[in-house]
Amino acid sequence: MEITEVKIHLRNEARLKAFVTVTFDDAFVAHNMKVVTGNTGLIVCMPSRKIKDGAYKDIAHPINNEFRGKLEKLILKEYELEAAKAGPVPASSEAEGF
Repeated sequence: MEITEVKIHLRNEARLKAFVTVTFDDAFVAHNMKVVTGNTGLIVCMPSRKIKDGAYKDIAHPINNEFRGKLEKLILKEYELEAAKAGPVPASSEAEGF
């Protein structure tokens, strides 16, 4: 499976830095991945939904660590490139959709 496109939608929030859309094999797209600030730096969160007990559960995720690492590395690389090109994200973009 090849990652054929990564789109970064920058955000200007305390923890949430970007929403991410990833296309696989020019045939399947996954929306609502996130780049967030974790305790030790930036991390990638998979698409999730809130369940009855208030916790969040991933609705799509890599099955093995090798692919997870490849996906996270590419997303974070693309995020860094977009963030560098954009400079500071205006505060008004928080209220806008992506």
